[in-house]
Amino acid sequence: QVQLQESGPGLVKPSQTLSLTCTVSGGSITSSNYAWSWIRQSPGKALEWMGVIADDGSTYYSPSLKSRTSITRDTSKNQFSLHLSSVTPEDTAVYYCARDLGGDYVYDYWGQGTQVTVSS
Repeated sequence: QVQLQESGPGLVKPSQTLSLTCTVSGGSITSSNYAWSWIRQSPGKALEWMGVIADDGSTYYSPSLKSRTSITRDTSKNQFSLHLSSVTPEDTAVYYCARDLGGDYVYDYWGQGTQVTVSS
């Protein structure tokens, strides 16, 4: 029922900002029961939680990424976005948006993921 779709460029140059948008349908990003997360995975590595935006717009970030990460939202479009600055090739990964159940790092709906490569 709920669908999430990531969009954005698949190639980003080092030192630039990686920006992705998640478009949500079938559910509101302002619903009090859920939060909305960005997660990524590099080949051979575990899923890495990056950050989340709550129903009221509050944001929380992974300590390892906090200095470079920003999550914003556009409630009129039912979208939330990821901005990761100063990227390096280590940021190459598949990036997912997902709905968080109660802020417990448990997700019931995921986007299909989008590959982002950082390369010059």
